[in-house]
Amino acid sequence: MNTDSSWEVEEELGHTVIPPMPETMHQYWAAGPGERIDGSKYDWTWKEAGSSPNAHWIRAVGAIRESPDPQRSKPGYRLEDAGTKWLLSPDLLPPMEYKQVPTGSVVRTNLQDTRNFPAQPVTIPAHSSVTILIDHATVLSAFPELEVSGGKDAVVRMAFTEALYDSKQERGNRNEIADRIVVGLTDEYLPDGGEHRTFRPLWWRTWRYVELKIVTGAEPLTLDGFRTYYTAYPFEERGKFAASNPNLARIREICWRTARLDAHETYMDTAYWEQLQYIGDTRIQALISYVVSGDDRLARQALQAFDDSRIPEGITQSRYPDSLAQFIPPFSLLYVNMLHDYWMYRPDRKFVQELLPGTRAILEWFLAKQRPDGMLSSIPGWVFIDWVRDVEKFPPEDEEGRSAIVTLQLVSALETAADLEQALGDSVLAQRYRRQARAARDAVYKLCWDPRFGLLADNPRKDSYSQHANIAAVLLDVIPTADQKSVMERILDTRLHAKDGSPKLVKASFFYQFYIARALEHAGMAERYVGLLQPWSEMLAKGLTTTPEFDDPTRSDTHAWSAHPAFDLPTLVAGIRPASPGFETVQIEPALGDLRWAEASMPYPRGGTITVKYERTQAGTKATVTLPEALHGVLVWQGKSYPLRSGEQQISLP
Repeated sequence: MNTDSSWEVEEELGHTVIPPMPETMHQYWAAGPGERIDGSKYDWTWKEAGSSPNAHWIRAVGAIRESPDPQRSKPGYRLEDAGTKWLLSPDLLPPMEYKQVPTGSVVRTNLQDTRNFPAQPVTIPAHSSVTILIDHATVLSAFPELEVSGGKDAVVRMAFTEALYDSKQERGNRNEIADRIVVGLTDEYLPDGGEHRTFRPLWWRTWRYVELKIVTGAEPLTLDGFRTYYTAYPFEERGKFAASNPNLARIREICWRTARLDAHETYMDTAYWEQLQYIGDTRIQALISYVVSGDDRLARQALQAFDDSRIPEGITQSRYPDSLAQFIPPFSLLYVNMLHDYWMYRPDRKFVQELLPGTRAILEWFLAKQRPDGMLSSIPGWVFIDWVRDVEKFPPEDEEGRSAIVTLQLVSALETAADLEQALGDSVLAQRYRRQARAARDAVYKLCWDPRFGLLADNPRKDSYSQHANIAAVLLDVIPTADQKSVMERILDTRLHAKDGSPKLVKASFFYQFYIARALEHAGMAERYVGLLQPWSEMLAKGLTTTPEFDDPTRSDTHAWSAHPAFDLPTLVAGIRPASPGFETVQIEPALGDLRWAEASMPYPRGGTITVKYERTQAGTKATVTLPEALHGVLVWQGKSYPLRSGEQQISLP
């Protein structure tokens, strides 16, 4: 920092935090606390020259390094050693978007003449207890700003929530208000009786509903206004999608809203509950960013952060930046996949090359645990693949610690790393990776394929079966090409084979359905994709305006790992995808299902926009494709390829 001793600093005694309370933060919470501003202690003139009775200015002193370990930050432990790091680094990102938006409408109150608030001021009488519930209509991340006058000794509590709860602590339809309560992060403001006092937290809040609970003392309190300032990473929506099924545009809308909500200085898995950047979530979020916005700066930040999180043993932390280390080893493998995604979608070879050493360290950590039979042995840490319900341990291992699912994640990382090494690094290492991937792939098929059911088991003991293992086995060609469609048909059977004697399958959550889409594409069944979006249609029917963590009951209504239709609609349905690294060429292979028409556009990383339009008639399908200057590629339809050049072209398809 470039400050010197001429600067002064003030401890704001009137602004403190409210520790999360169990009754409000009733599930895992990894975000900031509520805040309390006591107007009688607050220095309202701190921005002005001079001083005030509440000012506590002192001379600034030189900064010291702070340790992520709170114990080491105490006086006497503040040492300049390896354990104390500079926690600030230059910000390579643009400023966050910041703009005023409508606050919403009052939908419930016990005070008359409040319905026009916040558009018009409202006065709360002395010795009153008033509740005002405001619905923004969609979930947003924003700075709330409450302006009040008078009301000395009043207490104003503002509670923020994604949805209202019924008596069973369930959410149900998010539009329902009657007999429902607000449970969530709460700020508290204590007016001092002054005029036009503005209360505002230091950090933004996430909410659809905000409830003001106000208790006044001997003075009335006037609510002069409630202003809302939206904030998020400044993504611009450059890609578009529309189709004959209007639900698809609505699904894409809630997915893109979620992607924006969960993108700030880092990606976040949920802006309300858990403002942490996890690899598993971030891979999907970055892909959405590439195809809708075309802005890769936040993705670069994430890739660099995950590489920075690696420990000497080689693997990454599961989430970063974070002061509390957590390890989900399979997420380290997804990091390798995420780097490969970046290589395909962005023309930035140098950045990928810089991160290659980290992928080698990750893979060596896993390969040291590869058994002579080709499968992985049991790995330490939290072996998370997906949230599944009604299963005690997932993924299940056999008595020797072997898991088909975890081994196949290694295969996927080895194959993508081999592509990177062949193009940008060590071709000999690429050959080694392919040999080890082949050994693991062969072992999984030999030990886990169950011909009785035509399915891959989760482990060699063959006592558990999941969509997850079979998705990966199809995607990685563990299952022979001739059998892949029948396997996909089996795992997509909504009855889960309860009537034909086959085992019940563990189902993929919203998160892992991203990989179902990839397997459908690989098996030549992408036409089925639109029909699999029923869960997202149900989200709309429940009044959700963002995508949740999983199906009800859910903790979070704002989980971007469920927002992948925003990626799939332009890439799978409209069929726009890179055909070579750096998006140097394009392959357009639409999978329209039963759609009569569809149109989409995608920002091209080398400049311009790719646009497609499909119209079905009795005579066939008419495709109109426009490519930016210098881009060429192919359109694939029913197994036949049609060359594409820059500019607009119309192609008549059978």
